[in-house]
Amino acid sequence: MALPTRHILPGFPPTVSPASHAVEADGWVHLTGQLGRDLDAPEAPLPPDVATQTRRALANLARSLGALGLGLEHVVSCRVYLTRFERDYAAMNMAYAEAFPPGARPSRVCIGVTALALGALVEIEAVARRP
Repeated sequence: MALPTRHILPGFPPTVSPASHAVEADGWVHLTGQLGRDLDAPEAPLPPDVATQTRRALANLARSLGALGLGLEHVVSCRVYLTRFERDYAAMNMAYAEAFPPGARPSRVCIGVTALALGALVEIEAVARRP
């Protein structure tokens, strides 16, 4: 087995943590978790609501996938982390469902956590598979 390929995507801001934007091995692409930050203005404040942060986090994942020649249709699994689980779960689900049409949704787990980087309300990571 070849060593994994660690992707630092050109034109993307550095990740919030010391990590690659994505790591690929044997056709599996593991994407670093995305917050609802603006990748074109990463110092800008996060949107105040979980639905907007969710849409932006998913758009950031889609942009990362696009830079690797993939799309959301290649995502097989997602992990969603929420800081205000009971309050935000329904709103996050509604925004999340917009990105993945019925019949084309990846497997998913959603976990309540005490805090996320930058004070985010939601973080989403994904695993995709190359065709």
